[in-house]
Amino acid sequence: MEIESRSGAEAAKDVIAGDATAGDVAAKGGRSPAASRLWSEPSRRPRRSALLRRALLASVAGCVVLGGVLVLWPEPHKAVPPALGPAGRAMAAAGAGAPAALPDLTVLIEERETHLRRHPGDDESWAVLGAAYVERGLRTADSAYYPRAERALRTSLRTGPRGNAQALTGMAALANARHDYRGAKKWAEGAVALAPKRWSAYPALIEAYSGLGDAKGVEKALETLKELHSGAAVKARSGQVYRDRGWREDAATALMDAAALAEGPAQKAVCLYRVGELSWERGEPAEALRYYEAALHADPDHHPSLAGKGRALAALGRTADALRSYQNALVRQPAPEYALALGELYESLGLAPAARAQYDVLRARVKQEGVNGVNDERVLGLYEADHGDPEAAVGRLRAEFERHASPEVADALGWALHRAGKSKAGLKYATRATEKGPISALLSYHRGEIERELGKYGAARRHIGAALRINPHFSPLLVPAAEHAMEALGEPPDGGPEEMYAPPGSTPDPIPTPKPKPKPARQS
Repeated sequence: MEIESRSGAEAAKDVIAGDATAGDVAAKGGRSPAASRLWSEPSRRPRRSALLRRALLASVAGCVVLGGVLVLWPEPHKAVPPALGPAGRAMAAAGAGAPAALPDLTVLIEERETHLRRHPGDDESWAVLGAAYVERGLRTADSAYYPRAERALRTSLRTGPRGNAQALTGMAALANARHDYRGAKKWAEGAVALAPKRWSAYPALIEAYSGLGDAKGVEKALETLKELHSGAAVKARSGQVYRDRGWREDAATALMDAAALAEGPAQKAVCLYRVGELSWERGEPAEALRYYEAALHADPDHHPSLAGKGRALAALGRTADALRSYQNALVRQPAPEYALALGELYESLGLAPAARAQYDVLRARVKQEGVNGVNDERVLGLYEADHGDPEAAVGRLRAEFERHASPEVADALGWALHRAGKSKAGLKYATRATEKGPISALLSYHRGEIERELGKYGAARRHIGAALRINPHFSPLLVPAAEHAMEALGEPPDGGPEEMYAPPGSTPDPIPTPKPKPKPARQS
């Protein structure tokens, strides 16, 4: 395709449609004469979008002020500021750190695409479009939006390379969506370096640090975020950090506050879902189910709540309802982790063909998402460890641990090593996961089974027992295995730890008898 012979508008159309690379729209032959002046004189190029945006903000602010004045004016009628349209609502949600309503997001994308066909040199609109593509991909589970987002964001960086923190933040969000936490860290740190007081870059930075297992980085970034901003987005992010630290009560409080402060139904659903996840992790499926249903009442398309609902219903013995909920979640988002969970539920019910069909969905989905740059190595590694080739799982997860050394990846690698017959090597990673990760029944069970294999029966009894106490419903396949393991381990022997007793054949030192304290002399 000869982009050089086309106008700037045609080149921009190719970028939006996905037929051109990110740099093509900025190629010399792809510019109109006016656009060429924009690129050749960056210090003097007119910022039409910025001027228009400032004019819009001024007009909106003027309407708000006017409305406030008329409230005080002794007239029978009050002026009301004009309502924002769909694109304006989507932009307002993004400014508050909240997910936009999907119809509003769709309108925003269409408007920006139309605008950029006429004004391909508008770097800020490219950044907005790229961020909207990222959110659309996350919300609809369509990873095909991610290459389009990358093209738009890179075009923004090419057309406006100076101080473009907005596009860098969008690149960080895109990398997080692809589970590329090392890349997200690079982009988010770049955005923070350019605009350290711009709060919206810090949530992406916190997510990147979490994916890398950098607890200190998470703590520092969260402190800065709370100094710069408040509201539902900050409360929600704080709740996730508290959950990862094991501070469940603090996490629940922060997330409930976030739900109360939510800017719209979509954000409220996210917060309620996360409260439900805390209830699930505590082993309270009925309580979790109430929060998942409340989230779905706020946003019926919230697929994570559908999957959570299926998991809770299965724990409550409502198997048919659980299967329907999982299937509905997969229709909305055929995520690999949902396919794995449904496959294991089928397997626990003795429905092997149905389980294999879901595992096929998992592999196909991982392959499809890989084409669009999404990293699903951890989920695929867990699948291979339990249902496929453990040696292949070890290879995948070793490489993933080198990229992203989070507690969750450490747990998956330790478990894969155990399943491959390398329990001694696996224990190191399992221990790291339980010591640095969240309170998790799955992580505790994995460590306990590895310890049982190594003959560390006391530690195994402690960790497998802890898994069943933390959440006695944590897995339809592994809970029966954990209960069987506890039966095999039996009760601990009488007495205390071995090191508290003298070696056989030796005479232990007598226990000294405490001498009575002298009574004080009576005073006459």
